[in-house]
Amino acid sequence: MDLFDHAAEQDDSGRPLAERLRPRRLEDFVGQEHVLGPGRALRRAIEADQVPSLVLWGPPGTGKTTLARIMAERTGAVFVPFSALMGGVKEIREIVQAARDRRRMQRQRTLLFVDEIHRFSKAQQDAFLPHVEEGVVTLIGATTENPSFEINAALLSRCRVVTLRALTEEEVGALLDRAVASPRGLGGDVALSAGARELFARYAYGDARRALNALEVAAAAARLAGRKEILPPDAEEALQHKALLYDKAGEQHYDVVSAFIKSLRGSDADAAVYYLVRMLEAGEDPRFVLRRMVIFASEDVGNADPRALGVAVDALQAVELVGLPEGVLPMTQAAVYLALAPKSNAALTAYAAARRLVTEKGPLGVPLKLRNAPTKLMQGLGYGGGYRYPHNFDGHYVPEQYLPDPLRGERIVELSGNGLEEELARRLAALRGRSRE
Repeated sequence: MDLFDHAAEQDDSGRPLAERLRPRRLEDFVGQEHVLGPGRALRRAIEADQVPSLVLWGPPGTGKTTLARIMAERTGAVFVPFSALMGGVKEIREIVQAARDRRRMQRQRTLLFVDEIHRFSKAQQDAFLPHVEEGVVTLIGATTENPSFEINAALLSRCRVVTLRALTEEEVGALLDRAVASPRGLGGDVALSAGARELFARYAYGDARRALNALEVAAAAARLAGRKEILPPDAEEALQHKALLYDKAGEQHYDVVSAFIKSLRGSDADAAVYYLVRMLEAGEDPRFVLRRMVIFASEDVGNADPRALGVAVDALQAVELVGLPEGVLPMTQAAVYLALAPKSNAALTAYAAARRLVTEKGPLGVPLKLRNAPTKLMQGLGYGGGYRYPHNFDGHYVPEQYLPDPLRGERIVELSGNGLEEELARRLAALRGRSRE
């Protein structure tokens, strides 16, 4: 860095708010307590000056670049940023040679930060391998994509993957408060109303950069209007997002959720997607909605279409993987599937019937032939005696009484005639007929 670069580094004017507020110390880093909290392995490695090559995997705005810079500063390494869009193998060789010279002549390490490492070609990724192995550079790769699919196995095996999470609304709110008060931020020139703060925190979707950029735009709008306070309309304009009336702890919350579930149950895909979007656009936690969809898949679809439960669970996993806003797509896909799936509440009614019997009759004795017989004494008492192994019979079935004697003939499971349950109901009736015979 020459004198001009140094002067530019010290002058924050003209730089975006998110860049001006980039933490320079580990103690100022917000979020990611699961990897940076006291006693965590990565934190211990940084404090002990033993940072290994890493792949930082997480959504945008979670601090990947900031964390890499802090690690370089904390360990006294030279921070060298590199982008797949700006250079190729030739540039990598030049960086490595400079790092080799630096290590030999100045005894200084080089932390090579590779942003969007998933965009590198196989040849570019392979070019890092020998230098990472030799320790010429400490490689810190940053990616928003799953490293298992996007990074060569050979390179991935030489790096530790650190998963970063989207920031919580509380963590984004803390960043906003710091930005308003900090001399490097807004310097207290404007205040942030509670309503605007909530909107920024909610609709940043865990992305610190998005929140701070929107805050900067809103602050400029407030100043132009001659106000000293950022109001909710400023936040909506900056976020390009109209806030909806929706109290996540009040009546509106339960009304919309109820309408969503009843629309799914009523097989109205249009209404189901509408209420889904109402909830998401109002800032509802997607995991809450997805948990309701998983429950619905068993309670209201069940074995009429057993795939429905898999679709709901897959949507939950997809949202955990990609986050918002992209996660709205698997959620919409799942909602349409659940709405159009054949319906059955047989799982709910079967559980209720069985629970009634258990509650009314108590812990009835298990038939002797079904009991476990691990000792000779138990065998002598008749435990396990007379049990017939179904796989030894034609069709892998033999009529048998499995319910306790007082419940002989009870019917707990009643299937609908919808979807796959039509076939299952025929099989159930046939098996019960054979059992009676």
